[in-house]
Amino acid sequence: MGSESGRVKRGEQSRISQWLRRRQKPIAEDPGAEREALLLAVAAAGLPLAPAAHPAGYRCSCDRIGCPTPARHPISFAWQTQSTTDRAQVERWARNQPQANFITATGMVHDVLDVPLEAGTDALDRLLLAGIKVGPVAESGGTGDQARMLFFTATRGTPEDEDEWWPCALDCHPETMDEHPGLRWHCRGSYVLVPPAALPGDQAVTWIRGMEHPLPDPLTLLETLTDACATYAGTANLTPAVVAWPLGH
Repeated sequence: MGSESGRVKRGEQSRISQWLRRRQKPIAEDPGAEREALLLAVAAAGLPLAPAAHPAGYRCSCDRIGCPTPARHPISFAWQTQSTTDRAQVERWARNQPQANFITATGMVHDVLDVPLEAGTDALDRLLLAGIKVGPVAESGGTGDQARMLFFTATRGTPEDEDEWWPCALDCHPETMDEHPGLRWHCRGSYVLVPPAALPGDQAVTWIRGMEHPLPDPLTLLETLTDACATYAGTANLTPAVVAWPLGH
């Protein structure tokens, strides 16, 4: 009787151990839910979003032959008016288009200072060491000049006199980004991908510092970023891009 009781207890303990192991096994995160949560955090911070293309193998999901910016451009030509911070709309897009990347339209709430990854890494270290407040920062994967670091800042705002504004196309419009290997200032009329975003060749756009960090004034970062870009241009034998400034500033 005693041995039988022992076998029962051992059997119960075995079942309990198996149950505990199953309970302790880490639950796999739902990548769709994580993606949606990250996008909603961007929208909640006031940055307008719109759906973008995604990789289709090494090509772009759009129908454009030889797409110059594969998986890096909006789906709709009306992306500026389509961009929104509405939670319900972002949720619908994220759930109905599970592969889509997302862009955020710059120049309304925020700007983005876009620099080569090597220069950005050096600048970020210097900024943090100096105690300068740095906002959200993303890394955009790629090779060579395609590897970038994106510093999200508050926008310069829209001047009362429209003649005092230089549009972003003069500096770093997404269709001509390869012409500007140095610093690119995304303001009105431009956009950038927001994490999480997938790129051809198993590359990605990911957060280094998330949306929990407030957007800083871009001028507090500019000197350090331009210095780092000048150093990078010297070692890489590149000419730094000229940042577009509003007239009168």
